[in-house]
Amino acid sequence: MTPAPALSDIAPVLCLLSILVVPLAIAGLSLINTGLGRSRSASHLMLCSLCILSVAALLYFACGFAWQGYPGGPAYQFFLAGRGWNWIGSGSFFLRRMDLDGSPASLACLFGMLSVGLAGLIPLGAGADRWRLRAACASTALLAGWTYPLFAHWVWGGGWLAQMGELQGLGRGFVDAGGSGTIQVVGGLTALSMAWILGPRRGKYTAQGMPSAIPGHNSVFVALGCLLALIGWIGLNSAGSLLFNGVGPGGAVRVAINTILSASAAGLMAAAITRVRFGKPDASLTANGWIGGLAASSAACAFVVPAEAVVIGGIAGALVTFSVEWFELRLTVDDPAGAISVHGVAGLWGLLSVGLFADFPPIGDAASAANSGQLLAQLVGIATLIGFVLPLTYALNWLLNRFYPQRVPLEGERQGMDLYELGAGAYPDFMMHSDEFSQRNF
Repeated sequence: MTPAPALSDIAPVLCLLSILVVPLAIAGLSLINTGLGRSRSASHLMLCSLCILSVAALLYFACGFAWQGYPGGPAYQFFLAGRGWNWIGSGSFFLRRMDLDGSPASLACLFGMLSVGLAGLIPLGAGADRWRLRAACASTALLAGWTYPLFAHWVWGGGWLAQMGELQGLGRGFVDAGGSGTIQVVGGLTALSMAWILGPRRGKYTAQGMPSAIPGHNSVFVALGCLLALIGWIGLNSAGSLLFNGVGPGGAVRVAINTILSASAAGLMAAAITRVRFGKPDASLTANGWIGGLAASSAACAFVVPAEAVVIGGIAGALVTFSVEWFELRLTVDDPAGAISVHGVAGLWGLLSVGLFADFPPIGDAASAANSGQLLAQLVGIATLIGFVLPLTYALNWLLNRFYPQRVPLEGERQGMDLYELGAGAYPDFMMHSDEFSQRNF
């Protein structure tokens, strides 16, 4: 059984402080989703964010953490080639018999409660302007109650992906310091599933299949969200590195520097690419690149030097810029916030970068043992996400859609989600125009 990482005396305090700034990442992502959506859905998106966070926290409290667990805790195993592999935690539901006293396990529970909320907000960006509030809450219940804790156990709870290092000699096993895979890719793949199930927004594609531009309504929200997300991501990456990867308190400085550099390189790369391609920098794609750099930084932030963090971020910014266009133009996937590219594609690149760049301390007397096979371990984790988590989350939401349609009727889109589902708009002093008005005048 994989032992729990030991924390020094100062580490729990630093870890708690880092976790307490994670809600800023949640606030930032909520503002980004709202700003990139339509003005007549702004209140709906913000209310959805609050409800999604609430549902995620309650489901994680009820059963999520029991199934995720913590390294060294009780877990169900399957045996293969005479070795026991953990596949899901077997803790107590509703946090019974758990001491909430600042122990590593209790800190992991608090960290997970916020992380699963952040993961739940990612699909909201892809389903903006057409996703029912109650359906979004039901989908989040599936994510927080099953999909997220299952994969989180495999990575952070001492599960089989983490055990590949100990039992198969593949480096440190699958490494995801701050959640590039566990939070970002799981959320991004759920976003892809929802975009497929919901279909594109009314008026997004012409009869010939060409996309029409539907710009976000508030770029100031988006820029402010990026700044808040940076602070929250520093806490997210620092807490994950301390809790699950044996990083000492001093390592939090490296984590923070690498997180900032990755986001900076990604944002500038996106701005430069859009400047060259379109003649002027694109604000929304630059913001998407910035968040993509944060998502990519999370996996390797504790184990790379700053120059490598710049490379990771720069590549993430380029990937996001081209991926947004590829999904929209080639695959006809309508993703208003670019969530699939920002969190899914950039997160996958972040996981791969661990195998390419990470340099771990030596294990015992073997200087090379800590890095040998690490790339293969990362590829196994990536294959698990694409080959298992994506079909799982799609199937669960497809079944939910059979019993309760997740998309609003066309009348709801025409009126706007604020009026149709909430009865009031976010901006009562301003006139909101319909699609017909926009298409007729522009």
